[in-house]
Amino acid sequence: MDQSVKDAIARWPDVPAAYGWLSLDARGRWRFHPQGLSAQGGPGESITNSQILDFIGRNYAHDDAGRWFFQNGPQRVYLRLDAAPYVLRLDDAGRALLTHTNQPVTAISAWWLDDAGSLYAVTPAGPGIVLDRDLPALLDQLRAQDGAPLLDALAELTPGQPPLMVECAAYGRAPLRMAARADLPPILGFEPAAPAPATARSPGDNST
Repeated sequence: MDQSVKDAIARWPDVPAAYGWLSLDARGRWRFHPQGLSAQGGPGESITNSQILDFIGRNYAHDDAGRWFFQNGPQRVYLRLDAAPYVLRLDDAGRALLTHTNQPVTAISAWWLDDAGSLYAVTPAGPGIVLDRDLPALLDQLRAQDGAPLLDALAELTPGQPPLMVECAAYGRAPLRMAARADLPPILGFEPAAPAPATARSPGDNST
């Protein structure tokens, strides 16, 4: 988190949080909702300014309840997550993963597959969904415990069954489990959309 943001929090510690203005889509794009109505499910407007994107990425965090937010100066702006807190893509070498905030993924402690065929990874930064365009290439790198291609073993994987041990050259061995997509947020410990209290304010409203 930027030092200037930490200083703003220390100076104005009681600024109410904002809700409904920002979302993260399944492709790792930050979306702005001008009317503060992200809870209604609209796509919002894509944020394309590179400086703003970098600022959001550096000041992206979560609270103890698994609610993810952008710390905009002294104010938390809670997000709607369309898939997961992070969206993961392969790096230029096609071997390791990066988050949508451009952090290298240094370790993976578990993999999850949902009933729609999306793949998730539990990383030190938090849980993330693998970007759909990179999923085939990543699956080609994953191997079952006996060395067989993972795709050949997936037929044995069903919700509630014991995990498959999966080997990845970049990250070593980790369990792979399957769950319904709707069940993954509590399993992975994140809140897809923090409900707004009646006292929530718009971003930038720092009045007391």
